[in-house]
Amino acid sequence: MEKFIFNDNLLNEIRKKFYYVEEDYRGRKRIFFENSGGSLRLKSAVETKSELERIAECPERTNDVAVYLQGIKNQAIEDLKQIVFGGDASGSIVSELTSSQVMFRIVRAIIENVPGKNVVTTSLEHPSAYDSIKMYAEKMGMEFRVAMANPKTGGVDTSEIIKLIDKDTCLLSVMSASNISGYIFDIEEIVAKAREIKPDLYIVTDGVQHLPHGTIDAKKLNIDGINYAPYKHYGIRGCGYGYISERVANLLHDKLEAKPSNEWELGTYTPPNFGALTKIVDYVCWLGSHFTDSKDRKEQYLTGMDKIHSYEYSLFNHMLHGTKKVPGLMDIDGVEVYFDLENNIDRDLIVAMGIKGMDYSEAVKEYYKRGITVFERVNTSLYSKRIVESVGLTGLIRVSPIHCNTIDEVNQFLRVTKEITESIRG
Repeated sequence: MEKFIFNDNLLNEIRKKFYYVEEDYRGRKRIFFENSGGSLRLKSAVETKSELERIAECPERTNDVAVYLQGIKNQAIEDLKQIVFGGDASGSIVSELTSSQVMFRIVRAIIENVPGKNVVTTSLEHPSAYDSIKMYAEKMGMEFRVAMANPKTGGVDTSEIIKLIDKDTCLLSVMSASNISGYIFDIEEIVAKAREIKPDLYIVTDGVQHLPHGTIDAKKLNIDGINYAPYKHYGIRGCGYGYISERVANLLHDKLEAKPSNEWELGTYTPPNFGALTKIVDYVCWLGSHFTDSKDRKEQYLTGMDKIHSYEYSLFNHMLHGTKKVPGLMDIDGVEVYFDLENNIDRDLIVAMGIKGMDYSEAVKEYYKRGITVFERVNTSLYSKRIVESVGLTGLIRVSPIHCNTIDEVNQFLRVTKEITESIRG
């Protein structure tokens, strides 16, 4: 991928659209490189949610306020289905408080209603996918098959996944990108090879890590389910969304009797959350409009996400290699950069690293003291144990900037890293 940098004027405009880019909410200067745990917040998304939360009217009425709120939902559903997920018009949207709940609902509907003797997933999956598949497989008496990670790449080889699939496989679940290594799975190849074995196999992907950095085209990929977390995509907490194919949407699921068979909404929908979602799409379209003459909303969005991914790769490359004046992570004594990043460049912007002679949690504290927020994933955490051990590690420091961060901020991170490593050597 070629180097791509936003010009200074555009980057300044971008940064102004986010809260707390240069300091935390208490006014303390800091650099936020922990966006995989929840990204910096888009002002318009937060403000829209706040504005709509003030409206008392029920959106399921016929008055003009209700009609206004219905329009907000309809726009968001279209944005989710057609733009964020690239889904088929016949598919449905699932909304919950979290993306984990979305994944549990999708997995349950498939495993409880689709015949099969086994399910297939990977050792790198987020607990929402891994645990839900394991639980419902055990409930239905199905074999739980897990493709093991490749410690060299921080991903899972396609061949390791495919060899577990057979004519009796009920469900295949593979994440789009790893939330510890940034490794982007070749979902297109995985789906194609899986369907050679079983053409009608149900296939879902966890899109939570990847969608803030890239795109997923559900229709093109021919997949049955995706989950998505707006709070990692510049949006708000308290909502998670999913796309499901028509055949999944019509499987037996929790529903209100009066609703259509493909309707997964159980109560009154939440216009504030839907409104905030549309503001995320609006923002990416605005960014894309600087690089395309197209007025088509989807084209603008795809262009915007493409430029985001390209710029983030430039930050990623700079973090690894730095300059003559500011050495990159690969050139700082005492730094361990995990996984073969040089030969696997198509990654989301995550660097997994360690500092020799320093506990991961202690290193994170040292960064924080010096004004940089990162996070550790360690095998003493029930949340992380399976994942980090599957790539042959006891833990890692996860560094995850986004596109509103700058080269200067990366340089400061590198200087601080060198300072920490030198402090160990005394």
